[in-house]
Amino acid sequence: MTVLDHRHHTAVPGWMPGATAPRTDPAPLLPDAAPVRVLGTPALEKQDPALLRELYRRLVVGRRYNQQATTLTKQGRLAVYPASTGQEACQIAAALALGERDWLFPSYRDTLAVVSRGVDPLEALTLLRGNAHTGYDPRATRTAPLCTPLATQAPHAVGLAHAARLGGDPVVALAMLGDGGTSEGDFHEALNFAAVLQAPVVFLVQNNGYAISVPLSAQSAAPTLAHKAVGYGMPGRLVDGNDAPAVHGVLAEAVERARTGGGPTLVEALTYRVEAHTNADDATRYRTEPEVAAWREHDPILLMERSLRGLGVLDDALVRESADEAEALAARMRAEFHAEPELDPMSLFTHVFAEPTQQLREQAAQLSAELAAEAEVQQ
Repeated sequence: MTVLDHRHHTAVPGWMPGATAPRTDPAPLLPDAAPVRVLGTPALEKQDPALLRELYRRLVVGRRYNQQATTLTKQGRLAVYPASTGQEACQIAAALALGERDWLFPSYRDTLAVVSRGVDPLEALTLLRGNAHTGYDPRATRTAPLCTPLATQAPHAVGLAHAARLGGDPVVALAMLGDGGTSEGDFHEALNFAAVLQAPVVFLVQNNGYAISVPLSAQSAAPTLAHKAVGYGMPGRLVDGNDAPAVHGVLAEAVERARTGGGPTLVEALTYRVEAHTNADDATRYRTEPEVAAWREHDPILLMERSLRGLGVLDDALVRESADEAEALAARMRAEFHAEPELDPMSLFTHVFAEPTQQLREQAAQLSAELAAEAEVQQ
């Protein structure tokens, strides 16, 4: 028996005439024929009113958070800010779908998801302010540092989830990526390992149409990004990324499936990045205003307001309370970011390696000497 024969548990390799049926029927793994939607459908009446109100409140606060962070960037208080304006439903749903002991693995655009996990906004934005590698304790918050390199957090999520399962800890990891991240090798390696190991991990791809200026059509010829799941042996799900209760429902189901031994799931949320890629980007060079305007009509907050008022779940009091909470958060962000931080330059070398390399030790010694000389001059 050859190695290939052994892998397929058949005397005849799967690609030869007379071979037995494939090991796995792909049909159950195929994504939804159309994006899952709740708002504007009969499914809305079956939703928990308390959950709908909470989603709405968090969306309003999250939108104001995005606006204030963008303003702070224009004022020079942040070095860069990749806004998630228009994608708030994905951010909020991801945070709410996880349990307290679960882990979130965010990308650089997912600061709102991090804040929604309970991390202080000032700490969540520390990396983007340029002050430290990360501003919060990942172990205490069960939230990995914001990941700037595309998709490199995905294998980390798989590793943590697999290790937790080996230790008997019912932890689920949720990795957040953009459509651009699916073009990286780390994404494919993570999916392959997750499926082979049946790791309790969920991959959320926020397909906002562009990897900076590169449209999805130039990245992938697949029918949907969710179809990529089938090749690795895990189910793919497709959801309207601006429909907050739909995203929450699909993610909550995937998280529960992972927690109970069902293995990983790839979820593709169709959404849109309303703002530019970052403050350094000119989005008018690669997309049109009519395109942006069309997506503004499919805004997650607007969709919620229309549907929830029709259902009788949203009233003026909740609208006012949510707006007041949002403004209070914005005011606190302005006050906290107005103060100049007290930074220790030597912390630059902390947490780079468990055991610093010789090169890092030399660099640290050089910086320490320069700081000492500067302090002596100032005396």
